[in-house]
Amino acid sequence: MKKRLDFFAAAVSGICSRGSAAQEQPLRWTIIANPVAGGFTIRSRWKKHQEALELCSQRALKNPPREDAGPSETARLGGDQGLLTTRGPGHAAEIARTVIQEVRAKRLKTGKAPFHLLITAGGDGTSLEALTELLEAEEEIRSSFAVLRLPMGTGNDGADAWELGEALRLIIEPSVVSRQRSLRLVTSTPGKGPFPAFNILSVGIDAFITHMTNRMKGKFPGDSYKLWVDIASLLYDRLYHVGEMEVRALDENGSLVKHFQGKPLLIAMGESGQRTYGSHKRILPDDRNVCLLKQMSLFRKLALKGLFKTGTHVDKPESILFNARKIEFTGSWPILAQMDGETVLLEPGDFPAAIELSEPVIPVLRIQEP
Repeated sequence: MKKRLDFFAAAVSGICSRGSAAQEQPLRWTIIANPVAGGFTIRSRWKKHQEALELCSQRALKNPPREDAGPSETARLGGDQGLLTTRGPGHAAEIARTVIQEVRAKRLKTGKAPFHLLITAGGDGTSLEALTELLEAEEEIRSSFAVLRLPMGTGNDGADAWELGEALRLIIEPSVVSRQRSLRLVTSTPGKGPFPAFNILSVGIDAFITHMTNRMKGKFPGDSYKLWVDIASLLYDRLYHVGEMEVRALDENGSLVKHFQGKPLLIAMGESGQRTYGSHKRILPDDRNVCLLKQMSLFRKLALKGLFKTGTHVDKPESILFNARKIEFTGSWPILAQMDGETVLLEPGDFPAAIELSEPVIPVLRIQEP
């Protein structure tokens, strides 16, 4: 594993040292890598990533070296290439927090700071922790950053590209910093939440699948999400009561755009449309950022579950898709929620609850248009 991490660090740092982002400012980078993520540990995935790293390293050589580029002071604690490995849950957040403190101290001392590229190399949990820290920082600090989420996990639905080469292209080619929205789940219970997300936030059967997948990690080889999709079709109704709920969806102006009174099997809200979860299941296959599924019979669950891979569930009568800025919901039964792969149980006392979409706040890289 050390050889893989060393190779990865050397390749990514070499690409950063010839990066095209923020050419007008000194560049610093911090690579936060989860050494047990599937992209490092699964042999077939690592072989594919290794080939992408070699190809991207060659492409980066066409760019001139940047004399003003190097790892952040925090990242140098892990070595000259700027890679820090996580030791467990919460460590990615700790690393990101330290980098943010470094930038804050530099701005207090000199009035300015270099441009910082915060690179996560793991699954959605690693990027969730790092982005949450950046979300909580003040705007003047966030303006010194851009985040790059490399697809080194098992699912990688929240990464900046599904393929590693496409993600690294954001460093190699001329890019600009754009802003992404965040999501948050708020409850009526003081101190419970808010819970942030940056890809998809959902309540219902998908959160149950995520919860069980997390519990069984390490006990099943490979990606066990698909296994729990099959199991959930059979068992979810027996373990969690799918009861009556009232759902109100509001637009950017606070006007009501959708009202639902009934039994929802799933409510999923994305940072935008055209988003996936569960290893590229196309729950939001078009520009609409909310999908509500009505409760259905076991036969219909079994019949429809395969449609989420292609996004063709949107044509079925059980699916309701629309755009919203905020979803308010209330009910009388416990229900699980998931935020980019992390779960929480909502009790009746937590209602009414809501999923809210923020203004664009998270700085990310985008290829510069010609």
